[in-house]
Amino acid sequence: MSFSHSKSKTLNFKRAQNPKYSHSFLENFDFIFWLSKFRFKRAIPCLTFLLVLLFMLIIPMGPELKGEEKPSLAILPFIVQKAEDPARGAVCSVCRGIHRSSGIVPGSQNILTQILYGKLEALGTFTVLPAEKVEEVRSKGDWSGFEIDPISASIRLGRELNAAFVMAGILFRFEERIGSSLGVEKPASVAFDLHLFRLRDGARVWDATFDETQKPLSDNLFQIGSFFRSGAKWLTAEELAGVGINEVLKKLPEVKELQEKP
Repeated sequence: MSFSHSKSKTLNFKRAQNPKYSHSFLENFDFIFWLSKFRFKRAIPCLTFLLVLLFMLIIPMGPELKGEEKPSLAILPFIVQKAEDPARGAVCSVCRGIHRSSGIVPGSQNILTQILYGKLEALGTFTVLPAEKVEEVRSKGDWSGFEIDPISASIRLGRELNAAFVMAGILFRFEERIGSSLGVEKPASVAFDLHLFRLRDGARVWDATFDETQKPLSDNLFQIGSFFRSGAKWLTAEELAGVGINEVLKKLPEVKELQEKP
């Protein structure tokens, strides 16, 4: 016979001989159960506080949780900059950079504007104002000075839109390939600048340039990375422009740097 069986038998015998023993045992058990429930109820507020504190420590306090909003950005339609002297090239009316200027496919500035919108919205650095809102403001005023003085015109339009930043694009070249993705007689060629203005003080806080004519890998083995990023094929001008916008936006600084830059 085991010890536990013997102990159980002794307990049953005591209960049979002394009913008060059984009653006292049940009372003690009820008291212990009530005491544990009382202590648990008192512990609930402390447990709740600890859980909230743990949640606050674990979950990162990102801009959304802090209530900080991403700065708003107005994207202006690309401006076509033609060369006054083709031998010299086209001069950017914002930064005075020089680019080889040649053919520009009609409507290509709209293609670049659409690509830029899509890339910046996907990037998520800014709250990008809808193109319809920008066009609505442009249609109500005289913005013919964009080609003459794009800096002042861009800042003025951005402030009309109550944006924090405004981005202006200048297009110098947009030549379509002649051929197919497998082989070409003439490759695609694209050149453009991007300029970002901070509207609280009108400062130009970022510039980017893309100027490329696609070349075969055999022309320059050092461009192997660029060749494979383009899908190892001959690109259309629109595809090359998309690659270019991707490349320059990788160098776009964080919002804090843009806001604090002198």
